[in-house]
Amino acid sequence: MIHAVLIFNTSGLPRLAKFYTPLHQSAETVIQKIFSLISARPPGLCNFLDAPELEAFLGPKEGGSDERWRVVYRGYATLYFVFVVDSSESELGILDLIQVFVESLDRAFENVCELDLVFHFDEVHHILAEVIQGGLVLETNVDEIDTCVQQAAKARKESFASANPLSLGGGGLNSRGGNLKTPLGWLTGKLTGVGAR
Repeated sequence: MIHAVLIFNTSGLPRLAKFYTPLHQSAETVIQKIFSLISARPPGLCNFLDAPELEAFLGPKEGGSDERWRVVYRGYATLYFVFVVDSSESELGILDLIQVFVESLDRAFENVCELDLVFHFDEVHHILAEVIQGGLVLETNVDEIDTCVQQAAKARKESFASANPLSLGGGGLNSRGGNLKTPLGWLTGKLTGVGAR
């Protein structure tokens, strides 16, 4: 199971924090601890590590087994993409899932950068929700994820246009204010009416 998905920059500032397991301490301390584990590692080491230190933050594993929390991460430019998993997940599979998530973000933002994560956090959470729900992987096909994200964006724009009588373009298929004129339309009507007299 995936217990957490985190994105933070090389300074340790979180840009996305999604926990699928209840925390025993604050999210900030968990993120700081994970960042200290990752940032201390030389670049030549593998991208996953056992993290028994996280038991104090996330709690011991169920059943009292000797399983440990595992941190799987990947660095892209100035961002770390981090997944906290248990032993039921394959580390290589999670690395592939990180790649799928990054490719989905790239398609949505056309070469994703840190500012995209800051200013469009709602869309980033939506993309993550298309990939993972409740700590379980839902979709790994980047094309399917991209299609769902584009459909949601289209529906959001149509909803805004139909709910806002001041929006230009008249609204969608079933607009609430179909007979309401926009200020520009009203002004245009007045100006054409003046010239006709």
